Amino acid sequence: MFKNMREHDHEWLEIHYFSPSEFEKSGPAWPIRLGSNIAKPHYRIGPIIAPYYYLVMVLDGAGLFHQGGRSFPLRKNDLFGLFPQARHEYVTDPAQPLRKAFFAFDGPQAGQLLERVGLTPEVPHIAGGATSEGAAWMERFFKQVEDAAFPHSDLTRLSAFYRIFDSLARRGQAEDGQRTTGEWLQKGKDYMDIHYADGITVESAAEHAGMSRSYFSKQFSRTFGLPPMQYLQRLRMEEARQLLGDPDYRLAEIAQSVGYPDIFTFSKAFKKHFGLPPAQFRKHQS
Repeated sequence: MFKNMREHDHEWLEIHYFSPSEFEKSGPAWPIRLGSNIAKPHYRIGPIIAPYYYLVMVLDGAGLFHQGGRSFPLRKNDLFGLFPQARHEYVTDPAQPLRKAFFAFDGPQAGQLLERVGLTPEVPHIAGGATSEGAAWMERFFKQVEDAAFPHSDLTRLSAFYRIFDSLARRGQAEDGQRTTGEWLQKGKDYMDIHYADGITVESAAEHAGMSRSYFSKQFSRTFGLPPMQYLQRLRMEEARQLLGDPDYRLAEIAQSVGYPDIFTFSKAFKKHFGLPPAQFRKHQS
């Protein structure tokens, strides 16, 4: 960054424009432009309305950011987001010119990406939200784009783009201790919903949610109306019931496909849940 600056009326600016490929446009979000700037003392942007989403990192300096009828002081390592159809404005402190790195992006889930790092139209600014890792990945994005010897592809862009969001989102994950019990429970439930066929246990779900097994089980039962072990079994049994409808699948294949190590363990669990062994259940279905 700051190696290919061109002087403009109110700033020095480096900007790169992207035309998203059909592959990028088939995904949730894609970058449109990448830029960095050094403000001149009279630097002011807006009031304007952006057509796209923006993620902006303050690398140095100071200033003021206005959006949604609110004002936010800008300092080194701050993050702020610009949202489509939202009027915004930002200015530099003449004594401490702003230095920023930013990219514009679009896509059906572009807003959710900003939300992953904690930026929403209601909370468009995070003091100290830019991490050193995030800034390093932003700089890497510039180097990839600028390297004429190795022209970048859409996969190169997307990789750098998502790595920046990932590094910034993990800053928020470090603050997960502030989540409510309900949010932690949902995290454990989501883990079971996705990985039930992989031989997971209630202990591993509780660990994923950051709780002891006893506390997780107690709160899960209270919130969802059944113990997590029963919920896990129900997920597996419903999948097994669907697979039994296809006569091409052998019982041993079905057992392993829903997280059981052998037919005996699977058959015992299945009979307990449905009242019939899986082979008999299959005959009744046909």
